[in-house]
Amino acid sequence: MLLLLLQACTTSESIFELSPEQSMSITGKGKGQDAAYNPYGDAKSIASVKNLGKTSFKVRIQFNGSVIKNVEVRPKMADEFVLETGYELYLDSEQKGKAKVTFKKI
Repeated sequence: MLLLLLQACTTSESIFELSPEQSMSITGKGKGQDAAYNPYGDAKSIASVKNLGKTSFKVRIQFNGSVIKNVEVRPKMADEFVLETGYELYLDSEQKGKAKVTFKKI
């Protein structure tokens, strides 16, 4: 039970509805501009992205305007991404979709 409580205290979760042809800044832009708050944004963290929809979307990670990683997440699949301080996380969707993003401290 203690393990579950500790895990709940060390993660932050958000669910997003993606519109067709949408590019959504999830985190990294700054206070009041992010779609989701990463409580560990001032240090290295992990973003776990799960596709809850029926179509694929891409996860794009940028730093200072340069693309670091661009990965497709297929329906019902999940992937984890290490976010260094200053990294920006985006979800890019060509079709309607749904995603769950969870942040964890490293």
